[in-house]
Amino acid sequence: MSIMDFVKSGVRQMMLARPDDKKHLIVWKWPDQNIPLMSQLTVDSDECAVFFKNGQCYGVLQGGQRHTLTTQNIPFLGNLVNEFTGGNLFIAEIYFVKTQPVRGIPVGGPIGDMIDPLTQEMVCPRIFGEFSVQVVDPARFIIGYVGQAAAPQDNDAILDWVKGLFMLGIKTTLGEVCEIENKSLLQVVSLTSALAQRFVQRCAPLDDIGMRVHQMGNFNINFNADDKKRLQEAQAEVAKARRGVAVAQAQAQANQFSLDQKFNQDARYVQQLAGNYGNYMQGQAALAAAQNTSGGGVAPAAAQMAMGIGMANWAAQNMMQPQGPQFPAPGMVGPIGQQPMAPAPPQAMAPGASTAAGQVPCRKCNAMNAASAKFCAEGGAPMAPPAPAYKFCTNCGAQNVGTAKFCANCGTPLG
Repeated sequence: MSIMDFVKSGVRQMMLARPDDKKHLIVWKWPDQNIPLMSQLTVDSDECAVFFKNGQCYGVLQGGQRHTLTTQNIPFLGNLVNEFTGGNLFIAEIYFVKTQPVRGIPVGGPIGDMIDPLTQEMVCPRIFGEFSVQVVDPARFIIGYVGQAAAPQDNDAILDWVKGLFMLGIKTTLGEVCEIENKSLLQVVSLTSALAQRFVQRCAPLDDIGMRVHQMGNFNINFNADDKKRLQEAQAEVAKARRGVAVAQAQAQANQFSLDQKFNQDARYVQQLAGNYGNYMQGQAALAAAQNTSGGGVAPAAAQMAMGIGMANWAAQNMMQPQGPQFPAPGMVGPIGQQPMAPAPPQAMAPGASTAAGQVPCRKCNAMNAASAKFCAEGGAPMAPPAPAYKFCTNCGAQNVGTAKFCANCGTPLG
């Protein structure tokens, strides 16, 4: 080896950077694990450098600058120094990981069998379009990728692996959106904006390897002809059932409103007119019997009887309740404050007596005399004092006719 080759080799070992022909790769590994101290590590602005040893990550150097590899500048290098070389060399694997989004990744094919949450039909959606991904956790990405995929220099292998994980995330996200929106897959696939936002926010399989969906390009989720037809038919049946439920609910609300109105009306009727619930029920029975005319004259007769019983009970209850001071009204039988009763019957007269105004019969000879006469003009017998027009019960105060001997209301003897 010439002196110039030795110098070039030494300079190459002291200057660490990603070669120009490798800058398009998502991850690229520095080929030598023996790194001299004081080496210059250049990291571009769209990448970072990750230091590994024995499968463990010791540190990450961000891009956009040149780093001098010394333990004074980079403390974690102290864990990598090889003591057998006198501290002039450290052993590590250096990975250059691109942190800039990788755009325009094409994707297409079946997502996998899914059960539509609304119709319970088994279908297989398909997606066609493109998306972009970005490494957000370089250490996790290297650990998750190197142990599972091909050589790190192969971009196609990495992207094929990422596409598979992306399809799993699409399937999970579709199911979540269906449950949140309470819609079928056939309805959800048309919500492209909402799905794109959801794909960016949540794609669990990619999160596990330190990557995330950066942006969704143009994409389309669809079904084959058979799946689409079955979903449309099942969705029509579900819509019909839901309409029936909505109609039943509306009818139940209308019936409840009618019952509430009737209850309020009946409550006012009981309070203001019927007096108590028994009278109200008798009145309701009378109305029902009156409306049922299919039995000829029987139903009207029952209605009249029930109404008569209800009115009699109501009148008796109201007459028995005290109404305050009792004052008779002219021409009425019963105390003031109660419902008017029938007018008092005319006073009984002796046989052959005249009904002429101002004439009264003699108690002895029945001769007619003036009402003001003190003796009979025919026989000379003393005339009886005129009978009072009304008598009032000393027990209940009820008004009675002047000839009554007992109170018509309570049966107390009248003086």
